[in-house]
Amino acid sequence: MTQVDPAKDGAEMSFEGRMSYGDYLGIDAILGAQHPRGDAHDEMLFIIQHQTSELWMRLALHELDAARVCIAQGRAREAFKMLTRIARIFEQLNSAWDVLRTMTPSEYTRFRDDLGQSSGFQSHQYRLIEFAVGNRNRAMMQPHAHRADYTERLEAELARPSLYDEALRHLHRAGLPVPEDVITRDLTQPWAAHDGVQAVWEIVYRDPETHWEAYELAEKLVDFEDYFRRWRFNHVTTVERIIGFKRGTGGTSGVQYLRKMLEVELFPELWHLRTSL
Repeated sequence: MTQVDPAKDGAEMSFEGRMSYGDYLGIDAILGAQHPRGDAHDEMLFIIQHQTSELWMRLALHELDAARVCIAQGRAREAFKMLTRIARIFEQLNSAWDVLRTMTPSEYTRFRDDLGQSSGFQSHQYRLIEFAVGNRNRAMMQPHAHRADYTERLEAELARPSLYDEALRHLHRAGLPVPEDVITRDLTQPWAAHDGVQAVWEIVYRDPETHWEAYELAEKLVDFEDYFRRWRFNHVTTVERIIGFKRGTGGTSGVQYLRKMLEVELFPELWHLRTSL
């Protein structure tokens, strides 16, 4: 077998006092963040699956923040790349369920009690994503009340226009007849389907060539919600496959609660108009 010496190809081989790959990425901190509470083999899978999901959600929030800034500043086309990336992030999150589903009910039972009351329901980053795209429910802040930093971020998010609010304001600035009560609405409240907003989106979809930017923005939003819905569905399926209809560790009804979440629509008018076109 031929032996290759990377140094002869110009590769850096000495890192004393210099930044390496591991230094830049903080690999030691990441790989040292797994602390199983027991000796069950599959607990490591459970921990890493949820930790990597939180990393992907951190990136999703980074992209959501930037996309909203771009849309608010009239740079919607720049936001399209970010919105595409967010949809792909949720594609990655969907794939993660496939790995977790390799764990059987018997294997999960061996360490489930070690979770105590902890649950993915308590993820403040997931809550921030929901708030950022428009699904705003103050009751969902209660599990984070013990952390002032989490509460501060969530309150700041509620005070800021959601992704959908920014999209509708963009249409308004473009001269489309978005109702005034939509533009001036209480941002802390969850979005509710609005006939006037659906009428505006129908204008866009009936003449996409005239309103191409708004049309493309709408489809980017639908792409995201499509992947987001799949993520929720895969969550329900995975939970039912592993624990059946037991209550969740965080106290929810488990599968029954998650099924209710499947009914939540983030951008309802963009789905409803497809029937009326």
